[in-house]
Amino acid sequence: MAVGIVTDSSCDLGDAELDGLDVQIVPLFIRFGTDEFVDREQIAVEDFYQRMAATEELPQTAAPPPGRFEQAFRRCLDAGSEAVVCINLSAAISATMQSAVQAADAVRAEDGGVDIRVLDSRSVTAGLGTLVLQAARMAADGAGADDIEQFVADASERTHVFGTLDTLENLRKGGRIGGAQALLGSMLSIKPIVDISSGTVAEAAKQRTRRKALGWLRDTLRAAAPVEHLAVMHGEAPDVDDFRGMLAEVHSGDIRVCKVGPVVGTHAGQGVLGMAYQVPAA
Repeated sequence: MAVGIVTDSSCDLGDAELDGLDVQIVPLFIRFGTDEFVDREQIAVEDFYQRMAATEELPQTAAPPPGRFEQAFRRCLDAGSEAVVCINLSAAISATMQSAVQAADAVRAEDGGVDIRVLDSRSVTAGLGTLVLQAARMAADGAGADDIEQFVADASERTHVFGTLDTLENLRKGGRIGGAQALLGSMLSIKPIVDISSGTVAEAAKQRTRRKALGWLRDTLRAAAPVEHLAVMHGEAPDVDDFRGMLAEVHSGDIRVCKVGPVVGTHAGQGVLGMAYQVPAA
């Protein structure tokens, strides 16, 4: 392809979704105490959630070192790409994009100013994944770097990501709320709903039960209709099929389903369930 596409592992794209698309995924790192794992390479999603449930200490995530991005950029260039577009999770919640920028500067310095664009998706998980899939399909169809960059900038503004947390335990482990507040939340079955549509984590609502939280998400989708590229993402949530069915009541198009990987799952906890979609361009 004339344009190589690079992203990071918070895109939560499965191998089947990437089949036929040449996308380089740079992994973040996951730490459980002194044990460190390379996302997607050394720890599977299922193993991550099992390990997290078995430990009191909250796992930590770390951005990829610039060298990882340099390798990905060079793989694209060595394969014949005339330009590279790197689409990363929101710079407001991770240092990953900063690492990619450093890598791009290093490669340009060595190779005489090659064309590498590092873009802030202002999104994460299924929202980022959708942008990456769209960019990769454009590249496969022969689109140039300018067109892909312009599209990502526009589409990121139209991308919305919402999720509901099934447990406050990870927030308690991370010291974000006191133990008493976590217990109170558990007793009241409070299910917070977060909005990551602006690139930062904002509280969207609170519901007393899981079912009401899912209903809130469905109603939000209904109010936003018509939407495009709807995706459901979940952290090993047992009710993901029920939620997909609820969304199908108000959306007649395809619904992509993906698992929330360790990068977001570390903070959201097991059972997180949400949706990402784009509103049509004006």
